[in-house]
Amino acid sequence: MQLDFFPSRTLTLYLAKLFVVRILAVLVMLVLVLLALDLLSATGKILAAPGNGQAEILQYASLRLPQLVSRFLPYSVLLATLITLVTLNQNSEVVAMKAAGLSAHQVLAPLLLTAAVVSIVSFGFNERIVTRANATLKAWEAAEYGPIPEATGGGGVRANVYFTDGENILTAATLSDGGENIVLTGVTWYARAPGGIIRQQVRAPRATYAAPGWRLEQPVRFDVAGALTEPLPELVVGEELSPERIMLQSIDPDAQSFWELSQSIDAYDAAGRNTDEMRAKWWHRLSGPLSALLMPLLGSIAAFGLARSGQLFVRAIIGMALGFAYFVVDNAALAMGSFGGYPPLLAAWAPFFLFLLLGETVLVRTEE
Repeated sequence: MQLDFFPSRTLTLYLAKLFVVRILAVLVMLVLVLLALDLLSATGKILAAPGNGQAEILQYASLRLPQLVSRFLPYSVLLATLITLVTLNQNSEVVAMKAAGLSAHQVLAPLLLTAAVVSIVSFGFNERIVTRANATLKAWEAAEYGPIPEATGGGGVRANVYFTDGENILTAATLSDGGENIVLTGVTWYARAPGGIIRQQVRAPRATYAAPGWRLEQPVRFDVAGALTEPLPELVVGEELSPERIMLQSIDPDAQSFWELSQSIDAYDAAGRNTDEMRAKWWHRLSGPLSALLMPLLGSIAAFGLARSGQLFVRAIIGMALGFAYFVVDNAALAMGSFGGYPPLLAAWAPFFLFLLLGETVLVRTEE
């Protein structure tokens, strides 16, 4: 029996069913509470836009929901692990399984298998739904919850883009279309002195490509030295910013799928740009969903030890602490990898393998 990882089909299905039900219950509870709190802060901004009403609030909720599900699914797996294992321990089911000859790894095997399936589903959900929701919500927020500019050239809509032209800076709330049909809205042009001090600020509701440069429509200039504001005729700025460079600089890794992000990294490499942040996020697209696979292992300490010993609560707290410690270390490593402190591969995978070894060590030393 010890050589069979899943010694009983009935027991495997029983434990997997318990685990799935608790994952869904915890996830629904977390997402509903957090979505309600998020709506409390966002509803006023949504309704402030002319013409918005209940439909727009529901639209915001539909875009925010996938983000919350993606972010808190690993937490739900951790909490569901603790609830499942503590319940099994209190009902002496773990004692019965070990008395039947099952090892600690065999007790956890159905939970690990379920968590692996959750990881695969999470990856697909992130790629097909979350990335699109990220792109749409960012563009809508940049438009202050008003109408989102339509993209007729196949290039999509991107939000809060930022470009540099020598010392000068061009920013836009949204960017739509591709090729030479790019349209920028909510545009601000910062003309800076050689030392980096802003000399002038020019705002315009819209800008289009002027071949070369970008034509600002209805621009208003603010002169910093004289503290004067004056409207200008159409103004062309950023003559060194080509459409190709604009599209390359406006990439949002969170709004691209795994394969699209891979192509963007190749384009950055070809242009000689730094790709550390994008590579870290690319690797994290794989390691992030796999974090669900770690949760049964890190929470396994709550499964073993006699419930009547009085240490079950302490064990559950230790399991929870190990799980949340992983999320803290993972976020810190990803941040370090984004600005070049760690190599991207190390930033994405080191926390996963570190806590995998830690969880295995704790399980083997205490139960095997």
